Amino acid sequence: MKVKFSYVLAACLAAGIGVWMSSGTVVVGGVGDGENAVPPPAERVAEGADATFRVQVLKLTAQERQAVLEVRGRTEAEAKVAVRSETTDDVVRRPAREGARVSAGDILCELDRGTREARILEAKALISQAELDHAAATQLADKGFTSQTRAAATQAGLDAAKARVKEAELELERTIIRSPIDGVIESPMAEVGAQLESGSICATVVNSDPMIAIGQVSELNVGQISIDMPAEVALVTGQTMAGKVRYISPSADPDTRTFRVEVELPNADGAARDGVTAVTRLSLPLEKAHKISPAILTLNDEGVVGVRAIDDDNKTAFFPVRVLGGEQDGLWVGGLPEDVTVIVVGQEYVGDGETVQPVFETAELGK
Repeated sequence: MKVKFSYVLAACLAAGIGVWMSSGTVVVGGVGDGENAVPPPAERVAEGADATFRVQVLKLTAQERQAVLEVRGRTEAEAKVAVRSETTDDVVRRPAREGARVSAGDILCELDRGTREARILEAKALISQAELDHAAATQLADKGFTSQTRAAATQAGLDAAKARVKEAELELERTIIRSPIDGVIESPMAEVGAQLESGSICATVVNSDPMIAIGQVSELNVGQISIDMPAEVALVTGQTMAGKVRYISPSADPDTRTFRVEVELPNADGAARDGVTAVTRLSLPLEKAHKISPAILTLNDEGVVGVRAIDDDNKTAFFPVRVLGGEQDGLWVGGLPEDVTVIVVGQEYVGDGETVQPVFETAELGK
C-alpha cells in the first residue's frame, strides 16, 4: 500500500516537537531559560556599557621651536626724489646722464640764463641810487629842512632795492638745478633744448643705499616683532640679504588690519633694485611647542579646536591649542602641558572625564 507524502511530513514534525519538549528548554520572546541560553537584550546592553572604551594614545614631550615669520612684500628705495625746476626756461646743458651716480649738490640741468644777469646789474644800480637818496634825506632831516617821514621813506626804498638784488640773484641760481641727495639718476631725464616750466621735472634721483624691504604683518603677529630685530630677505632675483627691522607702524591699515614693517638692508653696491618682490624672514624667540598630526585635532562642544588627552588615571580631558606653524610631517601647536598623552585614534567617540583603556603607539610622531 502506498503511503501519502503528507502523512510522512506530519509524522516527522510531531517527532521533532516531542524531542524539543523533552529537552526542557523553553524560549519566550527571544529569551531562553537553559544553561546555555543567550542573556536578555537589556542584560547584553548593560554588559556593553560597563566595558571600558579602548583608544590609541601617544606620549608627546614639548620641544624648543625656532619659529620664523615670513612677510611677503617688495623692496623700496630709501629715497626717490623728482627734482623739479623752480623757474621757466630752456635746458642748455645736462652734465649728468640717466643711470649716472651723483652726489648731493651735483648739477643735473642748466637752464638758459636769459636776461637774469642784467636784472641783477639793474637791481644793484637801483641800490646805489637809493643809498644816495637816503643819505641826502637823512642830512636834511637832521638839519630840520625835511621831515623824518621823508628820511624813513628813503630808507624803505633802499631796503626794497636790496631785496630786488637778492631776488634777482636767487632767480639766476634757479637756472642751475642740483641733486638734493646722493643716488642714481632714473630715466627719463629732461633733454637739452626742452623747455622746463616751473614745477617740471629735470630728473628723478633714486637713493638705494640702504634698500628697504617693506611688508604687511597681521595683527596676530605684530606683537612678536621689535625694532632692530635681525631679518633675512630673499629677493625674487635670487639674492639674499641680511638686515634689521627699523620701523613698525603704530596703527593698522583700516582696510586690511595689517601693520607696515620696514627692514633696512645695506646696499652700497646697488645690487638690490627698487620694486623687487621680496620675502622677509624674521626669527621669533624660542618657544615650547608640540608637533602633532592634523588628524588628531578635534572640536569641543563650544567649537574650540584642540586635542583630547588622558591623565594618569586614564581619564580624558580636552586641551585647546594654538596652531603655530606647519611642516610636511605635522603641525606645531602650543597650549599643551610639556608632557602629555594625547588620543590619536578614538578621540571623536569619547567626552571629557571618561575613563578609557589606552593602547600606546609603538612609534612616536614627529621623530
